[in-house]
Amino acid sequence: MVDTASDNPSPQLPPSMPGLHAYWRMPYILAPKNPDNGENPFTQIHQSGDDQKEYILFRGQWNYIVMNRYPYNAGHLLVLPYREVDELEALKIEERHELMDLIVKAQQILTRALQPSGFNTGFNFGKAAGAGIPCHLHCHVVPRWEGDTNFMPVIGNTRVLPDSMDAMWERLHAYIADPS
Repeated sequence: MVDTASDNPSPQLPPSMPGLHAYWRMPYILAPKNPDNGENPFTQIHQSGDDQKEYILFRGQWNYIVMNRYPYNAGHLLVLPYREVDELEALKIEERHELMDLIVKAQQILTRALQPSGFNTGFNFGKAAGAGIPCHLHCHVVPRWEGDTNFMPVIGNTRVLPDSMDAMWERLHAYIADPS
């Protein structure tokens, strides 16, 4: 959301410069970073029964595709097992195979819906490697476009997302079906 100087002037900016606010980030910023309560949102969200509310795009037999609530880029997806495991080797062979198939499916959905120029796809294993929920492995599938990295993350510590989570879920969900 952009606030114009007349709507809500930012004390750090000149009155003629609009301020960009990422209001959706505050719940992430205020959330406990190392909750000791043992709750793992990845084992809970797929049990809600409301895929749209939880931004679940696709359910496989052993894994599912969900939109990242705190995305690095528009359309940022996560592919993860229902079962809480922290290493690929802890997955059964059928879980690993389906996990890879769903990573491909996530890229296909994003390609059909958003036509990205490329992808960043990968895992962060362990807290030291940047895993926010190290007890439950998950693969990030991040669509990328030529020139999509700009000054905002570097200078403003803000990501600019061009669409709301609800609108993005609707857009991506429309491309779930296989093209054949």
